[in-house]
Amino acid sequence: MTRLFNDPARFTDDMVAGFAAAHPAHVRAVPGGVVRAVRPRAGKVAVITGGGSGHYPAFCGVVGPGFADGSVIGNVFTSPSADRAHSVAVAAETGGGVLFLFGNYAGDVMNFGLAAQRLESEGIPARCFAVTDDIASAPAEDAARRRGIAGGFTVFKTASAAAEEGAPLDEVVRVADRTNARTRTLGVAFAGCTLPGQRRPLFTVPDGKLGLGLGIHGEPGVSETELTGADDLARTLVDGVLAERPADAGTRAAVILNGLGATKYEELYVLWGRIAALLADAGLDLVRPEVGELVTSLDMAGCSLTVTWLDDELERLWLAPTDTPAHRRGSLAPPETHPAAEPRSPGLRASAAPAPVPAATGHGVRTSDAAVRALRAAHTVLHEQEETLGRLDAVAGDGDHGRGMCKGVDAALAAAERAHAEGAAPAPLLAAAGDAWAAEAGGTSGALWGAALRAFGARLPADRAAGADELAAAAEAALSAVTSLGKAEPGDKTLIDALHPFVTAFTGHLGSGAPPAPAFAEAAARARSAADATAGLRPRIGRARPLAERSIGSPDPGAISLAMVLCAVADA
Repeated sequence: MTRLFNDPARFTDDMVAGFAAAHPAHVRAVPGGVVRAVRPRAGKVAVITGGGSGHYPAFCGVVGPGFADGSVIGNVFTSPSADRAHSVAVAAETGGGVLFLFGNYAGDVMNFGLAAQRLESEGIPARCFAVTDDIASAPAEDAARRRGIAGGFTVFKTASAAAEEGAPLDEVVRVADRTNARTRTLGVAFAGCTLPGQRRPLFTVPDGKLGLGLGIHGEPGVSETELTGADDLARTLVDGVLAERPADAGTRAAVILNGLGATKYEELYVLWGRIAALLADAGLDLVRPEVGELVTSLDMAGCSLTVTWLDDELERLWLAPTDTPAHRRGSLAPPETHPAAEPRSPGLRASAAPAPVPAATGHGVRTSDAAVRALRAAHTVLHEQEETLGRLDAVAGDGDHGRGMCKGVDAALAAAERAHAEGAAPAPLLAAAGDAWAAEAGGTSGALWGAALRAFGARLPADRAAGADELAAAAEAALSAVTSLGKAEPGDKTLIDALHPFVTAFTGHLGSGAPPAPAFAEAAARARSAADATAGLRPRIGRARPLAERSIGSPDPGAISLAMVLCAVADA
């Protein structure tokens, strides 16, 4: 288990502070993560790695010359928010544009995409690239839906080396894409990992078995098989990866045998001896292989095998020198010191005083009161149910949903109470709450809840009670914001499966003349029934999709948490 922590909710913040203090020659902490201690030359593409914490050395351990320019660090196993990604990018970029590199997970795709859009709107060229190397998470014909796991290290390395050479943004993206297209990974787990503050692992593996096709966020394997010995496991890993050799593959390959956190190096070397022989028998020439911990999953016992088939360009970039806290190769010229430039992003420049927040007047004051009471009710129920939501999420996910929802509602309530103390109207109050929820919770849920609160509040008047039509429009706006951002549909086994029935019932009752409070209560009950019914659904998108069979029989945690909040608000 994870034993060393203070407040589990601050585990990531405390880790980042310690990491930056341990490596002042390589990194400095900025809001949202870390960047290089020495600013690169003007015009260089800033390569930003990122994702949830719990994977060290990924992602912050590879910040430094020859590798990444910065790393966005989310809560444990949780995508960092768009706010965090934007902050790190602005601190790292020097005029050549920004490339965000991350694994192919819904929350990462959503939040880094939002950050890139914001950078573009501020005049900073920005691109995103999601790694898809995990062959167990989707069939070859559906490779774009695969997860990113340890193969991300190879993609990050070659793209970063191209940027270090001075390649423009489009070329760096091309290198990332070519590396990803020639990279395959297969992993196994012998035991699950435990989140800080928890007493039970996210999953267990029966004695004498191994989980084949694990994720790196505490997700169990997609299947279980017998654990016999190192030679048999070597054969399983090699056969699995080589079965997907690219059509144009040559014989030279970068290979990684990656430990997931609790598998000893000695064990990895026992396994590597057989893997190296099998790869050589298959005709591969191994180019500077890596054996060790590169992309971990807290204290998970397990390992993964990554093979990247190289061409001349990728081999040069794979072998290029690096100097980072966790990865050093070759020798680099001493970095030149470049003064920090004025950020090009308007959001980080000194500016005039912010515009005044619209004030609530008349019955709008009571609406703002009600919004704060609703958030207090949400805060109470989510903290009461944190462990339950985490267990639900661990069935086919990473077990962080309860903790993420608590961090989100804590931040939202604090922001709403500050706005309320200043007399804010309902719209800016809920906008502040939504933005705080998204920024602190991170992940898919954080972004969706933030968008929903902001959209709902935007339809509420500042000076009078909201009419039935306005309340209905607010509910529909929240639903539209969530579906537009998350792209989910009813039946996908997401929070939409509770939100859509709620909005349909709420607007229907209002349209029939029901008073708002009873209409809300009836709709919340409908959402709860719909959330429970997601137990019979098979997930079609999101992190649970690769473990769809395991998910059947258990309701979606996002739908359940939404229904819990709606029912608590109705009761309050």
